[in-house]
Amino acid sequence: MDRRELIKTIAVLTGAAFVGGELFLSGCKGKKDLLFSNNDIAFLDEVAETIIPRTNTPGAKDAEVGKFMALYAADCYDNTQQQLLKQGIIQLNTASKEKFKQPFIQLSTEQKQSLLSGIDGAAKRQHNTDDTPHYFTLMKQLTLLGFFTSKAGATQVLRYLPVPEKYEGCIAYSGETAWS
Repeated sequence: MDRRELIKTIAVLTGAAFVGGELFLSGCKGKKDLLFSNNDIAFLDEVAETIIPRTNTPGAKDAEVGKFMALYAADCYDNTQQQLLKQGIIQLNTASKEKFKQPFIQLSTEQKQSLLSGIDGAAKRQHNTDDTPHYFTLMKQLTLLGFFTSKAGATQVLRYLPVPEKYEGCIAYSGETAWS
């Protein structure tokens, strides 16, 4: 094989690798169909804020937990769990309208807490009798995961030490907050 043939072959192979790589990576650039609408995300933010409200520390809305919940559910939940969560939004709104004659987002903080407490009790009773998760259990789990893995939750609520110190395996617990 002469030098011209070798260069031509290398160019073709390299060019093909780049074209193939671009085609392969183009799947990563495309927009995915959104499972949750902006209204759904705002609704999930309200649920999360009721579970972890803002006090002297940030709340779930500050950490944009609704966006996290939607993204996590779309990327990590199977179709059954995704549909359970989507139906949960509808069921929670329906329960709100039946009990308070208003959509969940328009309820007062006390009404939201009352409604979610009742639904949480039902979810716990269902968990004791059924292996299928309750939609509110999924919402609660996503809220906690999203909040405590966010920057606000990990650095302003949990104790945060950016550079780990030495390992101490046996330390007396004095009731302080958890570490991030």
